[in-house]
Amino acid sequence: MPDMLEKLQTQARALSPEERAKLADFLLDSLRDAPLAEIEQAWEREIEERVAAFERDDRTIISAESVFAEARRLAR
Repeated sequence: MPDMLEKLQTQARALSPEERAKLADFLLDSLRDAPLAEIEQAWEREIEERVAAFERDDRTIISAESVFAEARRLAR
């Protein structure tokens, strides 16, 4: 594997600055794709669970005013 990485680095250095920038964007995007999809799926599940709990009346609802008032009180 290190040999492959070294070859890729050598090839990348031979690219023009514009091509290296495109390659860098591609590589960075490839790192972001999987975790982002997992995070979005997790948020979708969380939203579904919260909506279902709200509809079942299983959750205590606190107004935004109360939350912000408590946050201001704690910040003092």
